[in-house]
Amino acid sequence: MRSNTKLQPETASQTAGPYVHIGLAPQAAGFDIYDVASGADIAGPDAKGDRIRVEGTVWDGDGVPVKDVLIETWQANADGVFAGQGAVEAGFRGWGRIVSDFDTGEWGFDTVIPGPVAGQAPHVSLWIVARGINIGLHTRLYFADDPSDPVLSALDPAARATLIATETAPGLYRFDIHLQGARETVFFDV
Repeated sequence: MRSNTKLQPETASQTAGPYVHIGLAPQAAGFDIYDVASGADIAGPDAKGDRIRVEGTVWDGDGVPVKDVLIETWQANADGVFAGQGAVEAGFRGWGRIVSDFDTGEWGFDTVIPGPVAGQAPHVSLWIVARGINIGLHTRLYFADDPSDPVLSALDPAARATLIATETAPGLYRFDIHLQGARETVFFDV
């Protein structure tokens, strides 16, 4: 017996986007309600340390850029101290929200290379949400394959490589995130 029932489109309760940008990154949705965008400079303009830019794309399992991604970042300062957990320089935020370009899927932010924290290699934590991702995904971006880092050393080399940003020019790092497939990024259950 055949059903004449038509499948209904997703509703807002079943997906993280496109509404995620209006609520969490209103500038990307065309609402200019804040004086400073939350993702342009993660560390703040007066942060000490080596200034860098990180750029990337989030790829789906078919190798297509995901164009409606929101990424939250948090990191320690150059001395390995998180804002709110110790003395940091004035203006250091160590946190931001970045959205991908709606046409290309590219995202990026400016920051400083963080210092090591509690025996862990310098890294930036990333939390990813987008349409079709109902529970945010957590991963890390490392600047080098440091075997002394407990997280990196627990992974096999192929998986570890998915967490390492590549310096493509002085001060410019590339970090692509793959949601599925052979190059799937390591995600953490936190």
